[in-house]
Formats: sequence, structure tokens, C-alpha cells
Amino acid sequence: MSAISPSELTTPGLGSGLRDIRQSSFLLKLLVRKELKVRYRGSVLGLLWSYVKPGVQFVVFYVALGVFLGLERSPRNPDGLANYAVYLFSGIVLINFFSEALGNAARSIVNNGNLIKKIYLPRELFPVASVWVSAVHFFPQLVVLVAGCVIAGWQPNFVQLLAAVAGFLIVGLLATGLGLLFGAANVYFRDSENLVDMLLMVATWASPVMYAWTMVHEKLGPGWFAIYQANPITIGVELFHYAFWFPTTDGSAAMPPDLFSLWLPFGLAVALAVVTLGQFTFRRLEGRFAQEL
Repeated sequence: MSAISPSELTTPGLGSGLRDIRQSSFLLKLLVRKELKVRYRGSVLGLLWSYVKPGVQFVVFYVALGVFLGLERSPRNPDGLANYAVYLFSGIVLINFFSEALGNAARSIVNNGNLIKKIYLPRELFPVASVWVSAVHFFPQLVVLVAGCVIAGWQPNFVQLLAAVAGFLIVGLLATGLGLLFGAANVYFRDSENLVDMLLMVATWASPVMYAWTMVHEKLGPGWFAIYQANPITIGVELFHYAFWFPTTDGSAAMPPDLFSLWLPFGLAVALAVVTLGQFTFRRLEGRFAQEL
């Protein structure tokens, strides 16, 4: 028998990280189906909640901000945002995707503790499956958004469609990286769930979902605005605005400067860095998941 070199040995309970996801695509599909079935078990509306929840959220914010606070452009308020309904909903669908993906991914390891203690499978599957489930809920909302945009005169060009893909990619990668980070930390420190909840509350208001970026620029000035704009979620939301809202305006709508030349590559770089950090942290902590759970 030939001797086994130390380089061929692996630590029990450790896999190859996110590379295992590609080799376990069948398990990933099973986990996504399981989460969807468990979530809507006993539900009358089922997947229709993907329309109802954002619809109610949109109506509340539109009435409160667009009508009462005057963010909607009208003859009485010519300085408001044109097609504010499209502007608002295009931001809501993306921020909802991020909130659901990160919130569920941060709890995925603890919620699947019984399965993790019984058998070994790549643990990254659980946070990634949570992001995929959120994507399943995202696309029905995207269909509604596109329908509303078409009614408002939406005629996008190829660059604007690519902007939508880039915005979704940035936010999806960011949610995956943070989901890995907080999902692992939550096994050891259950306070991580509360920290994620506060982070999501801040994320909703720290990005131009319900207000225009020009309001932030006027209040903070160019220096502080650059820090505000460096938020990857802000970049993703603005890319969605450029893809869905901007083509429905008369062309006079203002978009943030350097959105494509600076902020888009910056957002992708930050999102990839967060995925790397999340994977590194996850790999360092996953060895004791079964014992801690």
C-alpha cells in the first residue's frame, strides 16, 4: 500500500467552499424546493404572496411619500419625480430581494441544524439556497415592474437592460457574501440575527429607493455624497432606476455622475470582496457547526 501524503488529507467537516455548489447542483435544487414547500405549507395564496406583500408595501409608500410628501411630479409640484410610481417600485423590488435573501441566509444554518448534525453536505448550500429562493420571489415582482414600465412608455436600449443585470448581480453577490458571513456567525452568536435585522432596516433608507439621490447630494455635498454612493446597494438601486425608470421619463431626469465609469465596477469589486470575506469566515467556522448546533 502506498503512503498517503499530508497534502491529500482534509479536515473532517470541511469542503471546498463555494466550488462544491457547482458539483452539488442537484442538492441545491432540492433545498430550494424544500424551502418553498415549507414556507407555503398551509398557505391559501402560496406564491401569490410574492405579489401581495410588495404591492401593499408599494401602495403605503406611494401614498405616504408620493402623495402626502409631494415626491410625485404634478401640476402643483413640478419639481417632483416624473413617474414616481415606477421609480419607487423599481427600488422596492430590488431592496426586497436583498432583505429576504440576507435575512433568510443569515438564519439558514441554524434553521437547518437538525440536517447538519445528521449528515455531511456542503454547508454553503444553505445560504446559497436561501438566496435562490429569494430570486424565485423576485422574478414575479420583476414581471409586474416590467408591465408597469411598458404602460408608462418603457423603451429601453441594450445598455439599460445590461444595467438591470449588473444591478441584480451586485446585490445578489452582496447578499450571498453577507449571508455566508452572518450565517456562520449566527451559529456561535445568536445576536447576529438582530444585527442583520438592524442592517436591513438601515439598508432600506440608506439607498435612494423612496427619494432622489439629488436630495442627498444637496444636503451632504460632493464629499459625503461619494461615501453615500459607495454603498453597493445604492449602486444597484440606481442601476435599476436607470434600466426601468429613466427610459419612462422625458430624458430630463438626472442620474448620478460616473455611474458606469466608476460606481458600477466599484460596486462589483466590493460585492466580490464581500463574497470572498464571507467564504473565508464561513470556512474558518464551519468545522464546529455540528457541535455548536
